[in-house]
Formats: sequence, C-alpha cells, structure tokens
Amino acid sequence: MNIKEVGEIRRHIRRDRSNMPAIFGCYVNDNKEIVSEFRRSTGMMSENEGEKYFTLLKRSLSGSIGKNLIDITFKTSQVANSPEHKLLMELRQTELNDESVRHTFYQKVIESVPLTESYLILLGCDAYDVPFKSKDDQTDNARGDETYRFLLCAICPVKQTKATLHYVPEEKLFQDGGITNTVSAPELGFLFPAFDNRATNIYNALYYTRSPKENHESFVDTVFCTSIPKPAAQQKKSFEALLGRSLDDQCSMDVIQTVHEQICQRIEMHKESKIPDPLLINKADVKDALASCGVSEERLAKFSVDYDEEFGFEAELHPRNIVDNRKFEVSMPDVSIKVSPDRTDLIETRIIGGVKYILICAEENVEVNGVSIHIQDRETSPV
Repeated sequence: MNIKEVGEIRRHIRRDRSNMPAIFGCYVNDNKEIVSEFRRSTGMMSENEGEKYFTLLKRSLSGSIGKNLIDITFKTSQVANSPEHKLLMELRQTELNDESVRHTFYQKVIESVPLTESYLILLGCDAYDVPFKSKDDQTDNARGDETYRFLLCAICPVKQTKATLHYVPEEKLFQDGGITNTVSAPELGFLFPAFDNRATNIYNALYYTRSPKENHESFVDTVFCTSIPKPAAQQKKSFEALLGRSLDDQCSMDVIQTVHEQICQRIEMHKESKIPDPLLINKADVKDALASCGVSEERLAKFSVDYDEEFGFEAELHPRNIVDNRKFEVSMPDVSIKVSPDRTDLIETRIIGGVKYILICAEENVEVNGVSIHIQDRETSPV
C-alpha cells in the first residue's frame, strides 16, 4: 500500500463515515488472562466515546511506510490453504460475529504478544464503497463498483494512572480520584486484507508497529506465519556496520558523506515528485555511490556479498530506515558534532604533523554554550 491508499482508508475510519456496526474487544491482564470480552454497538455509543474508539483503531494506520507501516505478503500456498490465512478470512467473512473464531484469534494474540502489562485487543470490520477516481484525482461516488471489506486490529497497552485529586462540582471540593486503568495508543496492529491499487488484495496485509526499534516478530510469526524486515532502527545500525566492515580502510569521511548525500538527494527528489508509492533503494544504488568516490572493485565485491547476507538477496530498503536525512553526525568517545545534511562540506579530515584532526569551517556565527564568541584573527604557529 502507498501513502495515498493508507490515507484514504484512514479518512473513512470515522464514526460519521464508517460502516462498522460494532467494535469488539478483549481485555487481557499482565498474567495473560482474559479479564473481559465485549461487543460495543457503534450506533449506541455516545459521540465522545465513539470518537475515542475510532481514534484508537485509526492509530494503527499511522506513521511512516516502511518504518511503522510494513507490508505483509502471504505466499500463494498460504492463501490457498493455511490456518493463519483461513482464520483472518473467517474473521472478515463473519464480520467478527462468530464467537469461536474471534476467541481463537484472541488466543493467538495472547500467546504471541510480548507485552508485560495489561492490554486491550480492539477489532473492527468495515465495508468501504470505493468511489471511482479519475486520472486527475477527481472522485465520483456514483461510478464506484468496488466494496472493500476489511479487518482493523489495534493492540493497546492499558496503564494504571496514579491516584490524583480531582474536583467534584457537587461537593465543591477536590477529592481522591483513585487509581484508574487508561487505554494507551496502540503498540501494534494490522489491516487485512490490503488496499492495493484501491482494491482488495487478500495476498497482503498492512502491519503496524508503534516503535521503529521493535517489530514484535513473535506476533507476526504467529498471526501471519511469515517473515518481516528488521526494525527500522536495527536496519540503520546494520547498514552502518556493513559499510565499516565491507570498506575497511577505504571507509573515509568522503565516502560516508557521498553515500549520505546521494541517498538524501533521492529522498528529497521523491518528496518533490509527490509520487505516492514509497521510495526504495537497492544494493546497486549504494554501490554506484561508493564507486563514484573511488572505492575499489575488491571492496565493492565484498560489500555486495555482505549486503545480501545482512538484508537478504537483492533486498530493497526504505532509505529513511538507513540514513537520517535531517542530520549528519560525527562522533568520538568524548566529542559529538551534528551538521545540517546540506552542509557536510563544512567538515573535513586532515593529518597535521602526524596527528589526525576533524576540521570544521567556522566562517559563520559561532556560539559556545549559547554564547556568541569571536575567533581571534591570528594564525597559529605551525604544528
């Protein structure tokens, strides 16, 4: 799914637009025991209550594609005959009204979610009448011929709040409010089936994880029985380690600057083009950047082998997962320097008198601890 398709479904998940007749829930305590199960009619909810439930479900479609929103692809054999895909299809076909099917799903979640605190499993089944959209993005509801029926799941931690004083108007006093259990934003969730090319795709799902540092692999393995990329934060660390390991003594400041700049340029060009499909880069793209700054064929060959071992054969990566296009950082054990990505030309490395230095051009305003300083207009003696 691309960002436009995700946005289209998000806009539909509102109490005044949705065709979701009810929201189902299962409250699980920190001992992995079901405390309660419920079915709440959306038509019987108050406006405020309904808004809160729909907001929680909609949050499972938030964040960046490739970082928080990850495509799940089922094998053809899974779609044809597998218990995991069959369960998801039964949930969808029964519109969550089959208690035994629903309970089977709850048990799968409970055995695989690694949360140590209490949590709430929220489920909704909706039907979206997809309007016709012309090439110039004009919609025509009367010409739509596709109904997209989908499941939306959000798994939300339930946290105990501290007892606080609160105001009671009837008593005109502040009194002890006691401890309450509050539902937090989803930690993970999913949309099934996917909404690809604005149509139903039962071969895919869209998986959500709140933290780019954690992908909850055990949940994905249990519910979807498929592999998932490393968490975005881990991809970045793996890519950085890969460059250092593969290039060895050819891993210079200029090389890392070039790779960073070229990937950032691709991100910016993709943003300006307003292409909805996510940007992906592959091994060849990185090798071209490395070759452009003189990395030897031997090191390029090693990078190629190491890349496949680290990420999978000919894997494509989301560039925002492997570089931070908002900053460029140089660090040592006792010093850290952060530079705007478009001004990496201010930094260079040099050996002076046998000592290695990082040099920073300081022609513009310089502050130390927030105080503007003057650099004395005198040359130092030769080192």
